[in-house]
Amino acid sequence: MTPGIKRRRPAAILTALTGLVILSGLGAGPVQAIRLKDIASFKGVRPNQLIGNGLVVGLNGTGDGTNVDFNTQELANYLQQLGVSALRDKLKVKNIAAVAVTAVLPAFARVGSRIDVLVSSLGDAKSLQGGTLLLTPLKGVDGQVYALAQGPLTVGGFAASGQAGGGVTKNHPTAGRIANGATVEKEVPLDLLGKDEFTLTLHDADFTTSQRAVAAINRLLKGNYAISRDGGTIIVKLPPGYKDRIVPLLATLENLEVIPDAVAKVVIDEKNGTVVMGANVRLATVAIAHGNLMVTVKERPRVSQPLPFSQGQTTVVPDTSITVQEGEKRLMVLPEGVSIGQVVQALNAIGVTPRDLISILQAIKAAGALQAELEVI
Repeated sequence: MTPGIKRRRPAAILTALTGLVILSGLGAGPVQAIRLKDIASFKGVRPNQLIGNGLVVGLNGTGDGTNVDFNTQELANYLQQLGVSALRDKLKVKNIAAVAVTAVLPAFARVGSRIDVLVSSLGDAKSLQGGTLLLTPLKGVDGQVYALAQGPLTVGGFAASGQAGGGVTKNHPTAGRIANGATVEKEVPLDLLGKDEFTLTLHDADFTTSQRAVAAINRLLKGNYAISRDGGTIIVKLPPGYKDRIVPLLATLENLEVIPDAVAKVVIDEKNGTVVMGANVRLATVAIAHGNLMVTVKERPRVSQPLPFSQGQTTVVPDTSITVQEGEKRLMVLPEGVSIGQVVQALNAIGVTPRDLISILQAIKAAGALQAELEVI
């Protein structure tokens, strides 16, 4: 261990991204405590997804083409509801577009609350700019209508083209948003009163984190009111005196600070050369040698000029030169139990790049010397 550095759990993260290596928190103090609300949630307190199928009108000729027929069916149904009879086969319009409407119903949303909606084209519309979404019911997975959406779209892009072809497109003109575009018509039932216990679910299941949370809750409530069902579930019984003060109790619990724990992990993204190493990553004794073989081929065409009065022809003669250069990095030994900072310093000493680092880490893992989980995404 390096002199002057205490053996604590440093909040160290190595990020190697397209040739950039950043170290933060090396040699810093212990891991900071995190609020319980940031690593766990109460069972039942969650958002719900809503979806609907609607129609956008008022487009300037940028709607669905003739190949899309379900938009005319929706238009015919809409006109029929308004008392207007229309033949579906005769509806040929380019100012409408069939769209999918999605929204998120937050927890404790009440009737009359407003929520945002996202509108995305279902057909081959070129742009939804300037369009207005007609009244669209939004349903949950149970088939019940929980909100009604309607209003003008805000599209963060545009598309322009001419009759001769080509054009300019900015961002994504076939998807838009309506701020506060839906009104909640039905609530998701969630009654906190009358409960004698609550369930906390950790976002990342871990037995150590679960036990630390249980210990912190019991210290706060001064009793054995919390128990761990498993690595991701904590049962909290309602203490005496909190029957009519459930909300203040939950507010106190979610602001309780807990030190989370996590497994040692190395995450590799080979697509863009990103490597992220956690603070708990350790190595067994291992020797590393890394060298690249560089082959350079240069083509230099040379002009061959004939002698005077020789009746020859001027020709271009290829001139190829090949050089081979092999890396001269020496073998490096990393002792057992080195920390993340020492790993980075050692690998930088032999001049590795992020792409090289990926190959080295995979080889170390194959040798059984990497004491961490290796995840390739």
